Amino acid sequence: MDSQLGLITLWTEGDWVTRAVALLLLVMSLASWIVILIKALDIFKFKSLGERTEAFWHSEDYASGLRQLGTQDGNPFVQLAHAGREATAHHRNTQTQLHDSLDISDWISRSLRNSIDDSTARLQSGLAILASVGSTAPFVGLFGTVWGIYHALMGISSAGQATIDKVAGPIGEALIMTALGLAVAIPAVLGYNALVRGNKSILTKLNRFAHDLHAYFVTGARVGNGSVDGKVVAMKKA
Repeated sequence: MDSQLGLITLWTEGDWVTRAVALLLLVMSLASWIVILIKALDIFKFKSLGERTEAFWHSEDYASGLRQLGTQDGNPFVQLAHAGREATAHHRNTQTQLHDSLDISDWISRSLRNSIDDSTARLQSGLAILASVGSTAPFVGLFGTVWGIYHALMGISSAGQATIDKVAGPIGEALIMTALGLAVAIPAVLGYNALVRGNKSILTKLNRFAHDLHAYFVTGARVGNGSVDGKVVAMKKA
């Protein structure tokens, strides 16, 4: 209750600078939480899609394998599979451009890497907001605190009295701005770190899938995962 009254008093008695800082912190907090929620849902979805890659390799042919990966828009694993197939078809069916003189292994690697780079850019979109909020919110709150203390001291100076009851209230309300800045920055920093770890796990799955796709398109089969005798797992092409 006291904290609520402190916030209300801070808003009602603060000048336009104090209110502007409070609104800025509110906008930064909303932006960071929106990014955290949206990107966290994306990570959970992509992790679930990544578990379908084994079903892809256990399919009878390439077309049914694509159906196992799902048809969701923005599915990075489907896009990776399409990129590999299109690169293979393009290299084998055309010889009229400079890049077609590349070895098929290099051309497929390049196409798969481009697809992974595009997926990486999508996964990292929005993280700059969290990084900016986490690094600047404490200083925005500190600016509000300094301005609030200055405003309070000016009021005390004009009143001509500096008793503790007149100093504690305005100074305490100004210090709330520092707490607000930390309250905005801490979730942004923790969310940024958690999302980066989640993105790394998805990119690891994408790189493994790309490695298997590269072996499939070059040799016609997927290299067995962890097999001692070097056998390959064959799959009929579409």
